Amino acid sequence: MPSLALVADYTVARAEMTRRILTQIYEIQTPAEAEVTAALGVDHIGSVIVSAAAWKQPEIKETLRFIESTPARSSLIVLYHDQQLIFSSLDYYRPDILHFCELLIDPITRKPIEDLVHLCLDLQSAVRERFPEIKIMRSIPIPESGKADGFSVMSLAKLFEPMSDYLLTDTFIIDKGMGRDQPVSGFVGITGKTCDWDSAGILVAQSRIPVFLAGGLSPDNVYDGILRIRPAGVDSCTLTNALGEDGQPVRFKKDMDKVKRFVEETRRAGQEV
Repeated sequence: MPSLALVADYTVARAEMTRRILTQIYEIQTPAEAEVTAALGVDHIGSVIVSAAAWKQPEIKETLRFIESTPARSSLIVLYHDQQLIFSSLDYYRPDILHFCELLIDPITRKPIEDLVHLCLDLQSAVRERFPEIKIMRSIPIPESGKADGFSVMSLAKLFEPMSDYLLTDTFIIDKGMGRDQPVSGFVGITGKTCDWDSAGILVAQSRIPVFLAGGLSPDNVYDGILRIRPAGVDSCTLTNALGEDGQPVRFKKDMDKVKRFVEETRRAGQEV
């Protein structure tokens, strides 16, 4: 259980928010990191199950149970599609939010992958029926900055809006023809690259449900992103991770100073929108 001092910190952090621009931080896999992240005022604390073969992770389950004792909400990404396994995962973890992030777009043709889109729509419908208490977040793939070339996100967004509680922009890489340049094959995210903000702005302006801005967000650009796009929330993973000896972000290892700055910059922007 958190200390009274931490509970006080949570309360102060929430009271300081001018506009409720939500913060979401991913790759929090341990209760210890969740405690620090919640104390910094993060609203959605995200964990990732990376393998269907090892879908039961007791430490991540403990992490989600700890988040229940804070004002934050837990968000869970599962990197597999099997409906029954997802049902078993939700029974086991009981997150507040289930976050789907399939790529959905062929990175070569830039067209929706129709079979995958239909599978994901059916899956979200099934989750909503079986677990009505769990909110659903859906990532909408947007090309990296400078490479949208008239790419439209709204056709996908309109399909998924009725089956989602939140949408989230995230970056997919336009490659040179091999279609294999996404960091996690078949899924969108953790590129560290900024998505096309013009496309993200269109989605925010036209969506009927809250949209989180993600894709290459860091403490250094989240303020500008909020003022330009005016999303309901902002999300960071790669660029709030710690750096390894090679200077590259290390997966599943957060830099809490970066997380603190990310929250502070979000609050600063919230005073101006």
